[in-house]
Amino acid sequence: MSTSLATMIRLRAVQNKIRNLFEDLDDNSYRLQFHPDLSPAGWHLGHCMFIENYWLHEVIQKNNKFTRDLARLYLPENCPKPERGPKLPRLKKLLADIHQQQDENDLMLIEMIPPLSNHPLFKDEYIENFIIQHYAQHYETVQMVFNQMAIKRDKRKHQPRQKLQSAPLCRNAEKIPADEYSIGGESNMSYDNELPQHKVQLNSFHISQRPVSNAEYLHFMEHKGYSTENFWSKEGWQWREQNSINQPEHWQQNEQGDWYGINYQGAYDLAADEAVYGISYYEACAYANWAAARLPHEHEWETAVRNNLLHNTGQVWEWCSNTFYPYPEFKAFPYDEYSKPWFDDQHYVLRGASQYTRPEIRRASFRNFFNADKRHIFAGLRLVFE
Repeated sequence: MSTSLATMIRLRAVQNKIRNLFEDLDDNSYRLQFHPDLSPAGWHLGHCMFIENYWLHEVIQKNNKFTRDLARLYLPENCPKPERGPKLPRLKKLLADIHQQQDENDLMLIEMIPPLSNHPLFKDEYIENFIIQHYAQHYETVQMVFNQMAIKRDKRKHQPRQKLQSAPLCRNAEKIPADEYSIGGESNMSYDNELPQHKVQLNSFHISQRPVSNAEYLHFMEHKGYSTENFWSKEGWQWREQNSINQPEHWQQNEQGDWYGINYQGAYDLAADEAVYGISYYEACAYANWAAARLPHEHEWETAVRNNLLHNTGQVWEWCSNTFYPYPEFKAFPYDEYSKPWFDDQHYVLRGASQYTRPEIRRASFRNFFNADKRHIFAGLRLVFE
């Protein structure tokens, strides 16, 4: 059975979206590494095509003609991030090659017949959805690269038309009663770490209706949140001191002392009521301690979303209190290394989505995860009040 028209439209849409990000980029910028935790933007473009070919040809058809010579560049373990940019082909050539290969793969998926279509990875269009979601994740990562590019190029000259003013924390919260709740995703659309669906027992809790805003976060900064050690964990304070952290990653301050933000388009005025982002898990915990609150466990967050109690869940990724771990009866799929290496008690879960998150991965069960010190991601926080 061939891939459905609806899925093919979704695949082509996300392929076009990530290619379109490079329309106005030059060869130099597309190769540069703007942040130690991020590959050059162009590497993500080539890597996505490599992974599509890896599954559709090398794994399913046992044919590595499209991947054999590229594995040394596009498999992360084979090429350190600083070495990736210089090894990329010219942008125009890469875009042309990708467009041609995607056309051929799309045609193959539409015309697919047995025995190819009988491969178990095509059951319920699993591998097509896996590839679509892989593109979606790297689409957002490329936006992170562009954000870092703009930060590096900013001259701190922006004059906000509307200056950001601080505001006290709004404590409007929704109560979730103690009960047993369902957690987890749907098998054909979810990654292995979202499965299986299972029940969890939760105590009663109150969770904030909205994520912490820019104005509320500035209030924390003005009340010595970054200079009061008691708000911070031991590891968090050490990290803050060593890295001279005093504001969110994408915030800048001009000579007049006014705060403004940086995104992929450059400098912009920070809206008081929009969710703050660009903060690490350490900063999120410090804010929660200052506010006499805590971060939600991911089960609390998912339960509140499934009960339609949270607002603005698509503005920022939201740090949760717990580390990334396997659900009971977890089974690695479609390969061991997708989730298992990160069950190391060093990666913290984030839930929700940012303004750059594609619809393909916007779901209540999706689990993002990063180390506690990462702030180049579009991450903010929501609070639980005892």
